[in-house]
Amino acid sequence: MLKQGRDYSREREKALAEGLRDVASELRLIDPADFIAYIRTEQFGNLRTLVNSSTEMFFKPGTITFGLSGEVDLPWGCAPTIALDMEFHHLNVSAYFRLVLRSLDAGIEISYFSFEGGAQDPDRNTARLVEAIDDARIIPVSRKKRSKTEKGADARG
Repeated sequence: MLKQGRDYSREREKALAEGLRDVASELRLIDPADFIAYIRTEQFGNLRTLVNSSTEMFFKPGTITFGLSGEVDLPWGCAPTIALDMEFHHLNVSAYFRLVLRSLDAGIEISYFSFEGGAQDPDRNTARLVEAIDDARIIPVSRKKRSKTEKGADARG
């Protein structure tokens, strides 16, 4: 029987999406018309400002940046889809990806990963990505989850 390989790209997309959940939620508070106008008129400096203001509450400076490109999908009769090219750089891990914002959700599409001094073991590289995302956050996701769990335990007595 042929052994099925793991989908490391999918695992890494999930890790990045979980780490950026707060940023995506913050960006979805911005009027889509602003994104559409800035992308269509190539006002990427304005988009960078919006992205920076949405990431600075959650990530250390310079770890998440706007990649100076984006797209809008605006078909008749449907909600728009905004896609922003983004970059993550921290602890010798780099990710180039597209953050896709829709009316009710958001997603990540990975373009490229780089692990400086990367391991031969893809599991270790995925763990390095998770560690880098956690370390880049002002309040790491793992600590945030623990806080909610601890509060729940305190409430139960």
